[in-house]
Amino acid sequence: MTTSQPREPIPGATPIRPEDLVSAPREFPPHRWGFGAFLLVEAVLIASAAFVSALLGDPPAGQPLPIRTVLLGTMLPAMIAAGVALLATVVRGNGPKVDLRLQWRWSDVKIGFKFGLLGLVLTSLSAWAWTEIVGSADATSAISALVDDRKMSVSAAIVTFVYLWLLGPICEEIIYRGLLWGAVERLQWRSERWGRLAAFLLSTAVFAASHLEPLRTTLLLVIAVPIGLARFATGRLPGSVVAHSMNNFLPSVAILLSALGVA
Repeated sequence: MTTSQPREPIPGATPIRPEDLVSAPREFPPHRWGFGAFLLVEAVLIASAAFVSALLGDPPAGQPLPIRTVLLGTMLPAMIAAGVALLATVVRGNGPKVDLRLQWRWSDVKIGFKFGLLGLVLTSLSAWAWTEIVGSADATSAISALVDDRKMSVSAAIVTFVYLWLLGPICEEIIYRGLLWGAVERLQWRSERWGRLAAFLLSTAVFAASHLEPLRTTLLLVIAVPIGLARFATGRLPGSVVAHSMNNFLPSVAILLSALGVA
């Protein structure tokens, strides 16, 4: 029996290193969900918010806002809607990691942080100008109005802060810069860049209008632009989540202190 001899390298050929032996990127089929999935999620969001609001009724006057009002009335509808959005990508697509671009990269965090800081500046300036022109009452968000001049229990105030700063942005980004963005990109465009631009413009407008606060729509447009730019620049969802959370941080702290009666 003869033993095989190692092959001589071909003259002029580049030697293959072990780190070069990586598999080619896996190709995923296009997802089968589109605007119908987004409209379903919006309907679930509105219906669940109306149902929970009717179930809870008006908060008792003169008493601290109970934690169940925060958990059910504020957080639950957004979490249900985001859950339906994730489910749509599983049933009709390749899952949220692929379809919603949920891949995590530290470079996206840095970009999202920068756009979030830009959003904080723009939001602060816009809110100041809006207050000077329109009046402070018309610049108040629905959640701010809920806790205005009312104390919360410590647990309710902390839960509100966590929702406004982190959980709310995650849910909203899944719906608008994830599901809606992907529905727009799914259409036939002349180039990928045109599809991303259309997704940025439409998701920014719908995000502002979907809050159902007509007097604040212009202000919400200003808030939404840096968040959408983070999604546009990175091509993935975590960048816009970070930008959204950064943009919400100072307002969340202000509402936390106000709810606790500190400021």
